[in-house]
Amino acid sequence: MLDIRHKKEVLEVVTPLAEPVTEFRAANAIPRTVSESNSVDAQKYPASYLSAVSCLSTCCHGGAKMAVLAYSLGKREINQHFSIKNAKLFSLVAVILLTVFHAVSRCYGGGDTCEWLLSSGRYLGENVWQPYGCMMHKYKSNEAKTCLAEKRVAFVGDSRIRQLFYSYIQIIDPAVKEDGRKHENIPFEDRSSSVNLDFLWYAEVNNSLKERLISWTKDPSVKPDVVIIGAATWSIKLHGGSSEALQQYKINLTAISSSLEQLAEDGEVYWVLQDPVHEQGLSDNRKMITNEQLDLYNEAALSILNGSKKNGRARVRFLGASRQAAIETISQSADGLHLPESSRNVGAMILMNAVCNKLLRPIDGSCCQSLPAPNLLQKLTAAVFLVAALIFLVLHVLGHNRHWKARPTPPDVESGEEKKPALAGALSHKAPVQAVCKMGLIMAYFYLCDRADIFMKEQKFYTHSTFFIPLIYMLVLGVFYSENSREAKFLNREQTDEWKGWMQLVILIYHISGASAFIPVYMHVRVLVAAYLFQTGYGHFSFFWLKGDFGLNRVCQVLFRLNFLVIVLCLVMDRPYQFYYFVPLVTFWFIIIYATMAIWPQILQKQANGSGVWHLGILAKLLILLLFICFFAYSQGLFESIFSVWPISKLFELNGSIHEWWFRWKLDRFAIIHGMLFAFIYLVLQKCQVLSEGKGEPLFSSRISNVLLFISVVSFITYSVWASSCKNKTECNEMHPYISVLQILAFVLIRNIPGYARSLYSSFFAWFGKISLELFICQYHIWLAADTKGILVLIPGSPSLNIILSTFIFVCVAHEIWVITNDLAQVAIPKDWAALLRRLLATGIFCLLLLLGSRRGEGNQGGPH
Repeated sequence: MLDIRHKKEVLEVVTPLAEPVTEFRAANAIPRTVSESNSVDAQKYPASYLSAVSCLSTCCHGGAKMAVLAYSLGKREINQHFSIKNAKLFSLVAVILLTVFHAVSRCYGGGDTCEWLLSSGRYLGENVWQPYGCMMHKYKSNEAKTCLAEKRVAFVGDSRIRQLFYSYIQIIDPAVKEDGRKHENIPFEDRSSSVNLDFLWYAEVNNSLKERLISWTKDPSVKPDVVIIGAATWSIKLHGGSSEALQQYKINLTAISSSLEQLAEDGEVYWVLQDPVHEQGLSDNRKMITNEQLDLYNEAALSILNGSKKNGRARVRFLGASRQAAIETISQSADGLHLPESSRNVGAMILMNAVCNKLLRPIDGSCCQSLPAPNLLQKLTAAVFLVAALIFLVLHVLGHNRHWKARPTPPDVESGEEKKPALAGALSHKAPVQAVCKMGLIMAYFYLCDRADIFMKEQKFYTHSTFFIPLIYMLVLGVFYSENSREAKFLNREQTDEWKGWMQLVILIYHISGASAFIPVYMHVRVLVAAYLFQTGYGHFSFFWLKGDFGLNRVCQVLFRLNFLVIVLCLVMDRPYQFYYFVPLVTFWFIIIYATMAIWPQILQKQANGSGVWHLGILAKLLILLLFICFFAYSQGLFESIFSVWPISKLFELNGSIHEWWFRWKLDRFAIIHGMLFAFIYLVLQKCQVLSEGKGEPLFSSRISNVLLFISVVSFITYSVWASSCKNKTECNEMHPYISVLQILAFVLIRNIPGYARSLYSSFFAWFGKISLELFICQYHIWLAADTKGILVLIPGSPSLNIILSTFIFVCVAHEIWVITNDLAQVAIPKDWAALLRRLLATGIFCLLLLLGSRRGEGNQGGPH
C-alpha cells in the first residue's frame, strides 16, 4: 500500500495530471481556480490536480490511491512520448514506405487485379466473398444485360460447369431455375438484350471437344466472345483414377491448348479449376474422385495451359477462387460432388466481374479494371501545385524565411463561435506558398489512394462486433481524457467541440463498418447528422443575435472554411460538388441563416432588450423560414425545377440528377430551425436570469431539473426503442425530420442540467471536434476507398493492423488540412473591403470558366458524366 502523507509530496510524484497529448494542451489550456483554504498554489496546479490530491489524501483505501496514481502516471507517460508533430512525422514516413512497397509489389510481384479476383480471396461472412486486394461488384440483372448485350457466352464442360452456367444465368434473370436436363446442350437467350448463353456438354477433354474448339477458331460467326470451360471428374470416374487416364488428360489438354489460345486472342477464355469434393458424402461409384486426384488434374491444367503467355500474362485465365470458396462449403454438398448454391454463386459473380468490370467500370468493382487517365482539370490542378512548389523553392533559396511571430488561434467560424486570435506578425510570401505545397503533397496522397493502381481496396462487411467494439474503445478513451471545463455555461465551447467530436467518431465507425445495413444504427446516425445541423443553426444564430456582424468578411470566412477542401477535392478527384453532400448541405443552410438574420429588419439582442416587441419580430422571421421550408418540402417538382437550372445545377446535381440533393435536404429540413429556435429561447432565458450556470449548480431549480431530466431520459429511450423497431428505411426516414429533435433535445438537457456534467468535458473528443469537418471529408478517399464504397488497404493480410495504421495516417492528414485551411483563410480573406471584392470577382470569373468548360465537355461527351 502506498503511504503518501502530504499533498505537496503527491504533487511532486503526480506531475502533470490529467493532461492530454501536446496538441490537446495547446488547444485546451485553461485557467482554474481553487479555494484559498487549499495549501497548494492555485495558479500552479489546476483543479483536476487538486481533486486527485484530495482523493489520495482522504481516501483510506490503498487500492484507490494506486488506481488514481496509475491513471495520472499513465497520462503523463503518454504525453511525454507523443505529440501531434511527432505523429505527423511518423505518418509521413509510413506513407512513403508503404507507397514504395506497394509500387514495387505491383511492378514485380504481380499487380493484376484480375488475377487477384480469379485466384484467391476469403469469406467475410456467410455468402460474402472478398477477393484478395480488390473489390467485387454485386451485379444486378440490368447491369449484366447491359454488359453482355450482343455477346455470346459458352459454358463447356460437365455437370459442375452446368451448375455454374445456371448461377450465371440467374444473375441475368433471377427467375430462371434448373430444369433437370442432364448430359445435353442447354441454350439460353434474353431477347430484350440479345444476350446468348449456351451450355455445351463435354464431360471429358477429348477429340470431340477439340473439334468444337477448332470449328470456333475457323468460323468467327459462331465463335463465342467468352468461353468458360473445365472438366476432369468424368475422366477420373470412368478410368478409376488411373495414372494412364491422367497422362491421357495431359495429352488431350496439350491438343486443345493452341485452340484455346487462339480463342483468347480476341476473346476471353477461363479454365475452371476443379473444386474439391466431400469424400465422405460421395456415392460408391464416385469414391475414386478424391481431392488428391483433383489436385493432380489441376496441376496438369496449370502447367499446360499456362505455358504460353502474352505480355507476361497467360492468355487462358484460370478460375481458382471459387475452388477456395468451395473448400469451406463443400461439406454442405448434397452428394459430395456438386457444389452448394452459395459456392457456385461466388464463382458466377467472380466471372461476371472478370468480364464486365472493364466495360461498365462500377466504382465498387475495382477488380479487373484500370482507372482512367487524369482529365484536363486534374492536370491543370497538378500544374498549379507544381508551380507553387517551384515558387517555394525559389523563395527558400532567396532567403525568405520570415514566418508568423505567433500562430493565431483560428476562429471556429463553422459553428458560429469565435475566439479572438492572438496577435500575429505579417505573413511572409513564403508561408502561404508553403501551405499550398503541403496541400499539393496531401492531394497527391489522396490521388494515389483512390485514383491510382497503387494501394489495394476491399469491400465493407457489417457485423455487430465491427461497429460496437470500436465504439467501446472510443468511449474508454473519451473518459480517460476527461477535464474540467473552463466555464460551466450551457453548451459551452468545450462541450460543443466534445459533442462534434464524439458524433464524428461514431459516424466514422459507422461508415467503415458498413453499419448502414443495420437499420437501428442507421436511424441513430441520422440523428447525429441532424444534431450537427442543429449545432449549425444554434451557433450561427447565437453569433448573429449577439454580435450583429453581417459583414462580407465574416461570410467569406465561413464559406472558405466549409468549402476549401471540398473544392480542391472536386478538382483533384474529379467528383461533383454534391458528391460531398454534407458540405453543400451545411453551406446552403448557413446562407439561409444569414439571409434570415441579415434581411431587414436586422434584429439583435441589444434591440430586444429595449423592447420585447423585437422578440416577436425574430419569432416572425423564424415562422416565415418554417413556412418557406414546408412549402418546398411539399413541392418536390418546384424544388427540383429551381435547383436544376444551370449553373445552380452544377452545385447540386449528382450523376445528372437532383434527387440526391432533394433527399438530403428533405431528411433534415427542420434541424436548422430547431437549433435557431432553441438558441433564441436559451438566450432569452439567460438574459432574464432564469438559469443557474455556476459550476456545480443545476440549470434550474431542483424540482424543474428533475422533471426535465426524467422527461429527457424517457424521450431518449423511447426514440431508441422506436429506431430499434424500424423495419423499413423509407418509412422511418419519413418520420425522422419530425422526431429527431426529441433525441437531440433530450441529449442536450441530460448533458447540461446537472451542474457537474456541465463542468466536465472530454478533451479527447473535443480535439476531434475541432477537425470534424476535415475528418468527414477526408474519409472519402484516404480511409475508405472507391468513393466510400470500400476500405483502403495499406497492409494486406492483416485487417486489424491495417485499420490502426490507416486511421492514424488519416487523422494526421485531417489535422494538417485543418491547419492549412485556417492559415490560407487569413491570406485568402483579407479584411480590406477593396481587396476582398477584387478577390471575389477573380474567384467568380474562375468558377464561371470552370462551369463553362465542364458544360462544353459534357456537350462533347453527349451528356453528363
